[in-house]
Amino acid sequence: MDNINNEVMDKLTKVCICKAINRKKFKDLIKNGVTDLEGLRKNTGAGSGPCKGKRCTPKILDLLSKYENGEF
Repeated sequence: MDNINNEVMDKLTKVCICKAINRKKFKDLIKNGVTDLEGLRKNTGAGSGPCKGKRCTPKILDLLSKYENGEF
């Protein structure tokens, strides 16, 4: 049940508000080998919105850190 709740929250939680990119998109890319900030930006368009990555960059880096630590 907890895994299902996490999946739903990943779909609903926006990492990049400007481009409306959800956490699931980033997690899927990371799990498929895109494990650097620049690669994630290129694949999603994150960081190219009005804030120029000021809001999403810390969140993306946090996801990368969690992945490296085996937290997802």
